[in-house]
Amino acid sequence: MKAFVLESGNLEIKNIEEPVLNDDQVLVNIRTAGLNRRDVGIPNRVGRKTETLVLGSDGAGVIEEVGAHVTNFSIGDEVIINPSLGWFENSDVPPQNFDILGMPSDGTFAEKIAISADQVEIKPAHLSWDEAGVIALAAVTGYRALFTKGELKEGETVFIPGAGSGVATYLIMFAKSVGAKVIVTSRSPEKRAKASELGADIVLDTASDWPEKLAGETVDLVVDSVGKATFNRSLEVLKKGGRIVVFGATTEDTVDFNLRAFFYGQYQLLGTTMGSREELREALALIDTNNFHPIVDKSFELNHAKEAFYYLKEGKQFGKVSIKISD
Repeated sequence: MKAFVLESGNLEIKNIEEPVLNDDQVLVNIRTAGLNRRDVGIPNRVGRKTETLVLGSDGAGVIEEVGAHVTNFSIGDEVIINPSLGWFENSDVPPQNFDILGMPSDGTFAEKIAISADQVEIKPAHLSWDEAGVIALAAVTGYRALFTKGELKEGETVFIPGAGSGVATYLIMFAKSVGAKVIVTSRSPEKRAKASELGADIVLDTASDWPEKLAGETVDLVVDSVGKATFNRSLEVLKKGGRIVVFGATTEDTVDFNLRAFFYGQYQLLGTTMGSREELREALALIDTNNFHPIVDKSFELNHAKEAFYYLKEGKQFGKVSIKISD
């Protein structure tokens, strides 16, 4: 079967053996996979190891075979892959055996994947394949950051630096669905306009003076994935006693901040990444109930997966990037 792999430091399309199903697994014919920044960063983490690794954490497709012990799925079921391996119940931290699909285990950028039946969920019927393939990783990350960790409630205001990421688009939709006010930032006028169309109440130029622009606004929660470039600026607009949830660092990882000002401000700093199957199911229910459609910026054919990597690296997208695997 055809797959997009990392081998000896190189990204390439390659024909590999089809996976062999065990009794607890389902074989999924992948229709569409979703590209994430995690995938783009893996080549640097792995280096020039010679073992062939199929990349990809997100995907959706049709079950074409079920293992002997699988009773809750049938051939022909349309499903979404859950990349949070082994994390089933909501908990403060993932279990020790938690891992993310796509490294070290083979991922979704292939025509087929054999995966535990515990790691698939029925696809919401209103979603296209492009939309279904980009849900799981970003949606569960955003859901956990916003609700489990951030405890966002109706009537509160959430501030999201960086409006164009896939997670940010889910954050906007999810926050609006519970009656929260949403403030976002972006350097791009086009992204600011799209964020406004998606439901953001206030959109700011990243280069503007945020405290000046937000005079009179009370920010209850900041959800930040940018890191050093925005962390201290976000604290400037967060109310005293407010919550800041961090789930990424697309700029530098290390942040210096005034600890005395932080504890006098009674701020709450929370870290999170990914989420449990329980949270994914809650996110999917929210998407289904509200008839939400994930924002797919651009779709690439599998043969052009390398171009998709470069496109995401440039950061020009608003929403998700998908890779079409099969019809």
